[in-house]
Amino acid sequence: MKTPQMIRDSPVPLLLLLLTGVCINGYKPVIIVHGLFDGPKEFKTMFSYINKVHPGTEVKVIDLYDNLSSLKPMWRQVEGFSKAFDDIVQKAPDGVHLLCFSQGGLICRALLSMAPDHKVHTFISLSSPQAGQYGNTEYLKRVFPDYVKKTVFHICYNRVGQKVSICDYWNDPHHRSRYLQSNSFLALLNGDRPHGKMKAWRENFLRIKKLVLIGGPDDGVITPWQSSHFGFYDSNETIVEMRNQEFYRNDTFGLKMLNARGDVSMCLHSGVKHVQWHSNYTVFRSCIEKWLT
Repeated sequence: MKTPQMIRDSPVPLLLLLLTGVCINGYKPVIIVHGLFDGPKEFKTMFSYINKVHPGTEVKVIDLYDNLSSLKPMWRQVEGFSKAFDDIVQKAPDGVHLLCFSQGGLICRALLSMAPDHKVHTFISLSSPQAGQYGNTEYLKRVFPDYVKKTVFHICYNRVGQKVSICDYWNDPHHRSRYLQSNSFLALLNGDRPHGKMKAWRENFLRIKKLVLIGGPDDGVITPWQSSHFGFYDSNETIVEMRNQEFYRNDTFGLKMLNARGDVSMCLHSGVKHVQWHSNYTVFRSCIEKWLT
């Protein structure tokens, strides 16, 4: 198994630290989980942003399931990421921050739900399809070139399809019963289909201190883009916002409680394409920086 890549900034001169009053050990480690079809190298810019504002911060990008391997089943990826995640967290007595991009945001939420002592302070979900995916995108064409959104359910909602990551969170609003019956990942994670671990998963997820949801209308991949804020289509493909989602009203995994605590922050930016979220400095300064202390 690959080990997490730990990226450290170049040493900061002592005089500069004294002048600025920065304590290089004063910031919690940041764990980054990549998304579909990418890996650690896509986060070099994010690393530089973090160390620009918080010099000396330990940034670890978990180097697992990169590129095409990101199509592996979601639960298999969760298992692999969990082992690497646990190793990092055990060495951080003051806790960590978790920054997860795209598909990685769902992997991270599963990690948090299953870990009873995760010590994650802030979970930043960066343009992640938290309520599912349903759209004709370039990513869909790369995975299933002969299918469009209206027909993908034929392959996704069976045992073969559930071995492909994107199918594990494919949420076809026109085939709700098939989704509830056949989906083995998102339907459980969101509590759309009841299961025996719901209470424990909810309690574990609620251990985080802050949930930051970042997304925007020009993403071009997350469809609908409101899924990054836990909104999604109804059967007419009309957007139902987070507070009106059934999993929110029933508080199946703790989102309603987290929001009632005042610990859900939503950040919306227009003009940002999907592959630009982790390299856009405006997004970093306005949506991410303040939570990484």
